[in-house]
Amino acid sequence: LHVLSQQAASPALTRILREVHDDVAGGATLADAFDRHPQAFSHLHVSMIRAGEKGGFLEEVLSRVSEFVRRQDELRNKFVGSMIYPCVLLLGGLTAITVLMMVVVPKIRPLLEAQDLPWPTMVVFGISDVLGTRYLEVLGVLLVVLMIATGFFQSSFGRRLFARLQLRAVGFGKIYTMVALCRFCRIFGTLLANGIPIINALRISKDSTGNEILAEAIDKAADSVTAGEALAQPLAKSKVFPPAMMDMISVAEESNTLEKVLIGIADTQEARTARQIDLFVRLLEPMMLLIMGVLVMFIAVALLLPILRMATSGFR
Repeated sequence: LHVLSQQAASPALTRILREVHDDVAGGATLADAFDRHPQAFSHLHVSMIRAGEKGGFLEEVLSRVSEFVRRQDELRNKFVGSMIYPCVLLLGGLTAITVLMMVVVPKIRPLLEAQDLPWPTMVVFGISDVLGTRYLEVLGVLLVVLMIATGFFQSSFGRRLFARLQLRAVGFGKIYTMVALCRFCRIFGTLLANGIPIINALRISKDSTGNEILAEAIDKAADSVTAGEALAQPLAKSKVFPPAMMDMISVAEESNTLEKVLIGIADTQEARTARQIDLFVRLLEPMMLLIMGVLVMFIAVALLLPILRMATSGFR
């Protein structure tokens, strides 16, 4: 701990490690010392370390925690890295459209207003007016809408609605569900492998899903297991866990290999989810280019239609 505190790159982490060192030197367990810094060490990691200290296999537990964190970071970085290019495309497209509306359209407009304008041109001119002369009002409306939406999704009904949308969103919902279930299976299996009782492991790992609907289903499963029911049955009743996963968990319970099967499910599904993320991003990029191209073409056509009418009238 002393060496780690000297090598830490972050001043905040250095301070925390020094405090942990002092607590352990004063007679506290490592888990208790970590538990005093929840901003740095999660309840999941503290529970695993406490079980390792009690069972005499702390070194093995720390290795498992390290592997678990590494895999979670890999999956997170995979998704974030895959979304960088689409976000850049979106930002670049919106910037180009905004420049067209606020700079190019106002310069061309005086040349075209002397004639009857087709509806596409009137739509473009209207949007240009709003962005050019009433942008403060637009920003104000967007801010109010954002505040209302934030308040709504922080309410109980709003949180449940958002959680349901996360699971059922077209294209993204299946990927999100599998990422959440992979995280749950890995954490749940790792806790069981480190000697945490199944009820406690369920209670700890439910929040790792990051989804209220999934957490509620796991919480109900923990209540059912407490009452003597098998784990697979209440999870299957929730209808948010894939049937194939439930079959594997059911067989694992009967063969007393639940922790190994859970970690195996996480390994298999993470690889499959990574491929799905790649496919989703590959489909997203051309779709965004197509949408941006259609918008730019609509603006161009809207500006060209009056010019073509003028040219046609001149020939007549």
